[in-house]
Amino acid sequence: MGKQYLSISDKNIEFIENQKMYFVGTATQDSRVSISPKGMDSFKVLGPNRVIWLNVTGSGNETAAHVQIDKRMTIMFLAFDGSPNILRLYGQAKVIHHNDNEWDDLYSHFSPLPGARQIFDVEVDLVQNSCGMSVPLLSYEEDRNQLKEWSTKQGEESIKKYWEKKNQHSLDGLETHILEKNL
Repeated sequence: MGKQYLSISDKNIEFIENQKMYFVGTATQDSRVSISPKGMDSFKVLGPNRVIWLNVTGSGNETAAHVQIDKRMTIMFLAFDGSPNILRLYGQAKVIHHNDNEWDDLYSHFSPLPGARQIFDVEVDLVQNSCGMSVPLLSYEEDRNQLKEWSTKQGEESIKKYWEKKNQHSLDGLETHILEKNL
C-alpha cells in the first residue's frame, strides 16, 4: 500500500535526482490520456510543493494542449535499480512558452537544450510512494543524443517550421498555442 504526503520530502528529492527518466500523464475530460516518457536533465524541484520540467520538441504536443484546458498532471518516477520505489507527484500545471514572462527565470534552472519548447510549472498537492516491487531491474547505459543532435542540426527556424507542421494540435485536435506563444 502506498504512503501519501502533502509535500516532497528531502528523501524524495534525492530519489528524483537519481532517476534517469520519468513519465508525465495528462488528459482533458474528453481527450485521450497522454503518458509521455521524459529524460535528459529536464526536471527540477523548486520547493516542497513546486517542480518544473523542460519540454523539448517531439512528434506530438499533447501535454501542452491538455494542460491549457485541464491543469491536472501526474509525474511518475520509477526505481529501475537499487531499492524498489515508485514516486508519483500529483498537481496542477501551467505551461510556460518562450514569450511568457516567466520563461527566462524558469529556463535559467536548466542547462540549455536545443529544441526547448515549453516549461511546465507544477504545484504539487499530493506525493505518493509505493513499493515498485514489480518494476524490472534495468541497467542505465547512457542518455541518447539523437534529439539534441537533430534539434541542433535543424536550427531555430526549422524547429519552428516543425512546430507549425507537427505541434499545433493534439491527437484530438486541441490547440497547443505553440506558434503564437513561441514566435
